[in-house]
Amino acid sequence: MLLIHCPYCEEARPELEFRHAGEAHVSRPAATETLDDEAVAESLYIRTNNRGLVLERWRHIHGCGRFFNAARHSVTDKFYAFYKAGEAAPEIDETADWSPALFGAGANPGVAPKLGATGAPDGPAAGEGESAR
Repeated sequence: MLLIHCPYCEEARPELEFRHAGEAHVSRPAATETLDDEAVAESLYIRTNNRGLVLERWRHIHGCGRFFNAARHSVTDKFYAFYKAGEAAPEIDETADWSPALFGAGANPGVAPKLGATGAPDGPAAGEGESAR
C-alpha cells in the first residue's frame, strides 16, 4: 500500500484515503465558444500520459477533503514531492536514485516495452532463457 503525504494535514496516510484527480497544471483555453468540437474534446480529455515523472492532482477525500498536487514516477509509483494546489511545481531530480535494474537487464527505462500478441511484454517464453516462476 502506498503512503501519500497530505500537505494540508501534514501527515502520511494510506492511499485508500485519497483519490487521483488527473493531471496537474492543465491550462484551459480562454475562449471556448470559438473552438470547434475537436479542440474542445482535446482540451477536456487528451492528457500527456508520460512514462516517468508526472505531476498529478490528488484529493484527500477521507481526511481534509482538499486537492493538492504530487510528483510521482508512473513506472515505480515513487512519490517525489507533495505540494499545495496553486503552488508552482518544485524542481525534482528523478535520476538521483534511478536504477535501470528496476526494468531488467538491458532495458531502456525511457522506452515503453513492446507488447506481444497476447498483450504481455515480448521476451523469452516461460521455460526459455530464465527459469519460469
